[in-house]
This record gives sequence, structure tokens and C-alpha cells, in this order.
Amino acid sequence: MFSKVYSGTVSGIDGEVITVEADVSDGLPIFSMVGYLSGEVREAKERVRIAMKNAGFYMMPKRITVNLSPADVRKEGTVFDLPIAIAILAGIGMVTEKGLDKTMIVGELSLNGEVRRVNGILPIVKGAKRAGMKRCLVPKENATEGAVIDGIEVIGVVSLKEVVDYLMNRVYIEPTYVEPEEMLLRHTKEWEIDFADVVGQQAAKRAIEVAVSGLHNIILIGPPGAGKTMLAERIPTIMPPLSLEESLEISSIYSISGLLSEKQAFVDRRPFRAPHHTATAVAMVGGGKTVHPGEVSLASGGVLFLDELSEFKSGALELLRQPLEERKVMIARNHGTFVYPANIMVCGAMNPCKCGYYPDRNHCSCTEHQVKKYLGRISKPFLDRIDIVTEATKVECAELQSNTKEESSEVIRKRVLRARKIQLERYKGEGVYFNAQLTPKMMERYCCIGKEEKAFLAVMFEQFHLSARAYHRILKVARTIADLAGEERIKQEHLAEAVCYRSVDQKYWRE
Repeated sequence: MFSKVYSGTVSGIDGEVITVEADVSDGLPIFSMVGYLSGEVREAKERVRIAMKNAGFYMMPKRITVNLSPADVRKEGTVFDLPIAIAILAGIGMVTEKGLDKTMIVGELSLNGEVRRVNGILPIVKGAKRAGMKRCLVPKENATEGAVIDGIEVIGVVSLKEVVDYLMNRVYIEPTYVEPEEMLLRHTKEWEIDFADVVGQQAAKRAIEVAVSGLHNIILIGPPGAGKTMLAERIPTIMPPLSLEESLEISSIYSISGLLSEKQAFVDRRPFRAPHHTATAVAMVGGGKTVHPGEVSLASGGVLFLDELSEFKSGALELLRQPLEERKVMIARNHGTFVYPANIMVCGAMNPCKCGYYPDRNHCSCTEHQVKKYLGRISKPFLDRIDIVTEATKVECAELQSNTKEESSEVIRKRVLRARKIQLERYKGEGVYFNAQLTPKMMERYCCIGKEEKAFLAVMFEQFHLSARAYHRILKVARTIADLAGEERIKQEHLAEAVCYRSVDQKYWRE
């Protein structure tokens, strides 16, 4: 007897409907599976056979053929265990076709018939809704995660027997409901850390404020113990709260990576990812034998913090160049191309030399050659994609003992929100949202400067041997500084501050 069950898989960050077809007939007892399957999917037949037996579903020896369609889409993971079992049970008449109408089923089976959690439930449920499904049967541990998607019933199940009883209307399982918007409001009110905790470093704080306002990439350079990491960790506290749309996109990436849990059904704060400097290129941008998102995509919508920047492998850093420009990662494989978002703000932190104290010759004993070699680990093309380079100077004892009250993250965030609002209104309908995303053609319209400003910038261009990309980035940063000041036109003082953020890298990476 032929039967059909709907299941799902993930392609990139999108869910895709997979049809599980089963034919159970008389003949030599063979269990065969087809449909462009990975190794873990092929192993499903052993898990399914024993899980059905231990769940109390006995069947006479039959010839079983299972096809996962469409056949040109590679099937990976363990999400197909449960739908395969249900398709076979429907093929022998233990589950009726009526119960399977407009229903998607996903889940891994243990050998005793229990349903285990799987990765990627959120995008799969989203894909089910898009395909017109009415309900999704998912592992109980994934139910809260799937219920974030509105407009489709999400039923959490714990065992194969419970699924069969539910489909045959022998038991009723209450759908899982959550209110993601309320959860966003509840979880984004307070932070455990604050910029008020950072003593001094006014110049670095200002540079970070400018960077966040226009989504510019930034490098903090300074001696050990200056507070570079402390500053970087507080960047998300001055970023605008996540919108529901942003949260769902980020949560989809985390769902695919298995980083969501029953307690945290979706991401409610902007990500802050800080990979170790030993991270490989695949860990940074994604890929691998089974394609998965990398740190660049896990940080999308938030901050990718690269501490000890000069210690990262050059290959890993150079692979970031394209994502920083295009704000997405494309991973090509022979069975398809996967696209992951990379809408990130990069913050790097590094020492100016191996000992960390250059150019303070009272403490630094590194030779010019050693300093140049150390800084040379960061390539010029990578630096050209960094809009702001600023120094985090040594904090003096008097500053630490001072009773001066530092600005809080809330105060800084209000200024950032005003600048972001100006940008959103200015670029409405343009397909960009931040000054950092401006193309050269758009800059002609939105980054106009007068004759005096042009003359000033021409002098700076020659003096600092700037590239065309650096020139454009100075204009983008100046546009952000003008927005923070509430100015419609870019003035010379805005350009001067933007040039300062390029002159610091010239100080260290001079020819």
C-alpha cells in the first residue's frame, strides 16, 4: 500500500518541504531508501525498524520502499526518522491518510521509540507555513522554538506511540503557543554590563558610538590592560533593540546550528560572537562536509569581536573580506549553493606590537622590524574594509580613583537611535539602512561636500596615501558623524574627525 507524509529540511536558512513516500507490499522482506540521501539518513531505516518494534507496532515481513522527494535535493540530518516511521505505519493501515492532511512531521527516533530534538526546527516550521501546512508535529524539546512562527499549529510530541494516537484522534495534545514580541520586550530592558563601568577612554567610546551609529567596522589598538575587550563587550548595549523580523532571521541561524534550547526559544538580544584566534577559515565563514553557518553568520545583526586580531590566521581574516563587502556568505558545493546572512559589525582588538607597548619606548623594546612584522599580519586589503581605527590608551591611576560619573549605555544608545532614525528616513526605498552600506553611486547623492571640504580631503588623500576605498569610507564615516550632530551637510569638522580614524592606522601601518 502506498502512503505519503510531509516532512522538511533546511537549505541555507530557509525551510523546504520534503515528501516522504512509502510503499509497503508483499515480496522479499527488504527495507530500501532512495532520494539523494546522506549517511545519517540511510541509517534511519535501522532506527525506524527497531523503534517501531519497541513502541509496540508489529508488522509482518514486507517489502518496504521509501522515497524522499524531490530527488535532486540532498537530505541530511536525522529529522526524517519520525516521518519515515509514520509513512510506513500509514502504508500498513495503522495511520489514516485523513490524519496526515496538511501536516508536517519532523523528529529523530531513539531505539525505544522516543522522539528526540533536532536542529533547524524554526526555519522548517517557517517553510511549512509558507507551503500552506496547517500544523507541525515536532519533538517536545523543539516545540517552543517552532511556536515562535505565528499562523501554524506546533504540536510537541515525546514518542512514536503518542504521534500515532494523536493522528488517529485517540489523544489530544495542546498546541504550544508563545508571544515572541512580549518576550523581546521582556528580555531587552536591562543589561548586566554598561559603558558606565569603563573608566576614561573617551576617544575610544566616541569612536565606538560613531561605528555603531553607521554600522562601521572598527579596530581598537592599544597596550594590554587598556580595556579593549571591556569596551567591545559593551557594544551591543548601545545598539538598537532587535525587531521581530531580525530576531527570527538570527534565530533561524542559531536553530540550524543547534544553539537554541527549550529555555531560549529564540534570540532576543543582538549577538556578540568572540571566536578564539585559533579559529579555522571554515569556523569563521561556514562550510564543512555538512554545510553549516560560521561565526560571521552567527554574529549577523550584532558584533563579531576579533580579539588578538593579529594572531588570527591570515586565511581566516582574508576570507572575511567578501562577507564584509556583500554582507552575506555564499558557500558553493556540488549539490547546491548555500547563502547565509553576514550583516555584521566587526570589532577587532590588538596590541601594537608583540610586547604590546609600542610606541612607548620607555616600555617597548621591540625593533622597528619586529613591530612592522607584527602589524604586517593584518593585510592592507583587510584594513581597507575597516572604517575606523582608534587607540585605547593606558588608563592612569588618577582616572581610576576619580569619582567622575561615566556616561551610561542608555544615554549613548539614545544618540545612536537618533542617528539610525535619520538614516532610515534618508534611505527609504533605497535598499540600504546604514551609512556603511552606501555604494559609490549613492554617495554622490547623499555625501555631498563643498569646495573647502573637497580641498581639505584632497590634501588628506595625498598626505596619507589613501586608496579609493579608504576615501569613500572617510566620506561614509563623516556622514555618520554629521548625522550624530544633526547636520544635513557634511562639514570640515566632520571630515577631520573621520580622517583621524584613518590617520591612526597610518601611524601604525605606515609605508
